[in-house]
Amino acid sequence: MLIDQGIAMLEITAVVMGRQDTLHPAFLWNESKAILIDTCYPGQLPLIEHALKELGFSLQQLTDIIITHQDIDHIGSLPALIQSSPSTFGVWASRMEQPYIQGERMLIKISQDAVDQAVRSLPPKVPEEKRRAFRHALENPPKANVTQLIGYEEGNRLSSFDDLIILDTPGHTPGHISLYHQPSRTFIAGDALILHEGVLRIADSRLNVDNEVALRSLMQLSSYPIDQIICYHGGLFRGDVQARLQALIG
Repeated sequence: MLIDQGIAMLEITAVVMGRQDTLHPAFLWNESKAILIDTCYPGQLPLIEHALKELGFSLQQLTDIIITHQDIDHIGSLPALIQSSPSTFGVWASRMEQPYIQGERMLIKISQDAVDQAVRSLPPKVPEEKRRAFRHALENPPKANVTQLIGYEEGNRLSSFDDLIILDTPGHTPGHISLYHQPSRTFIAGDALILHEGVLRIADSRLNVDNEVALRSLMQLSSYPIDQIICYHGGLFRGDVQARLQALIG
């Protein structure tokens, strides 16, 4: 979905372990950069490639990938993207998330209990072979090197992309980042916010490492004129953004 010149929201839909799921990576471009924000689940590279093609771009034109945080549905297709590219592009993430994305530490939400619970929550129709594959994917998450570190200070910007502001938004994970695209007045939330049945909210408390911190992270958004929000889970929110944010923060 083209939002404005230089920014689009991809819609990546697939059946993941018996359930249809749609993710919404953002894609940004200018004269010198083509940036994908987050990379969906493992195995979804062909869907990303198709979505970019519909916008008139190819994987070969990517110059940078930004990973907002360490969860599997954000880093999933990153290794495949790197392997498929004939050229080198920058992989950006926060310093705090880097060792998890690189596989030096196990993802913080993947404990043995969490894996067992996730497998038990699969629909009954999922065959045993796919249950084992799902468990293996959780216990052996994708990994790739982070080549560019994003600073924590508010207002950090990528070289050659001054219109994009990086925001430190911990809470969902300790080093979670979000982005603000100035020309279109778009907040790219990652998982700092989700859109569920048309309602903007923070992620379920069971998915956040710290709910209070997640809410505090939203307070800085009052400084930005935001017309719309891209939620990785849920899609595009338009409306009285500031009023809804104030209602969430309380």
